[in-house]
Amino acid sequence: MIQIIVTTLELAAVTSLLLMLLVPPLAWWLVRTRGWAADVIDSVTSLPLVLPPTVLGFYLLVFMGPQGPLAPVLHLFGLRSLAFSFGGLVAGSVVYSLPFALAPIRASFAAIPRSLLEAATSLRASGFDRFFSVVLPLARPGLAAGLILSFAHTIGEFGVVLMIGGDIPGQTRVLSTTIFDAVETQDWATAHEISTGLLLFSFAAILALRRWGRGLGSRGLEGVK
Repeated sequence: MIQIIVTTLELAAVTSLLLMLLVPPLAWWLVRTRGWAADVIDSVTSLPLVLPPTVLGFYLLVFMGPQGPLAPVLHLFGLRSLAFSFGGLVAGSVVYSLPFALAPIRASFAAIPRSLLEAATSLRASGFDRFFSVVLPLARPGLAAGLILSFAHTIGEFGVVLMIGGDIPGQTRVLSTTIFDAVETQDWATAHEISTGLLLFSFAAILALRRWGRGLGSRGLEGVK
């Protein structure tokens, strides 16, 4: 069980870290861009919200498989496939949790007063400087929300994880798939134990999201004043 918990936490941590690197620039671009290109990218990144996890997992499995479009790139790194591997789990989790990180970060960016950006521009701040010195500090509540939501959402993933990872003990087995295995074998005690733990974790994540976000928002407003 310790190995399963470690694998689950490692998957959530790596996924959240990658999303915190990838999502802020994407969110900022979506906030500042209008037109069909932004609409297409917005729609693509929102697909995990409406697609059944098994459908998303199936296409990711095909994409990352030995005969998939990604195979030639993987071969350059000496890899045959990402399917049924921890790397595949990370890739699938990044795609599946992306909208949960994107939504709060994008909302925080959109709420930043344009006057502050104009003031930074008048002080000859470059776009790079504005993003890191003005935008990111003011968007701390959204960044915190995106981090917590992506971490918690990855912890609870099941359909995508099962399709891509295959529930291999010691490699891709995580807490959500362990619950499924316990129910299939009628090990109700284990199923109850893990489910209760995930329920408490989910509640703690939501509570932290509200409390931490509120505190960061208050400090952010004080900084603007």
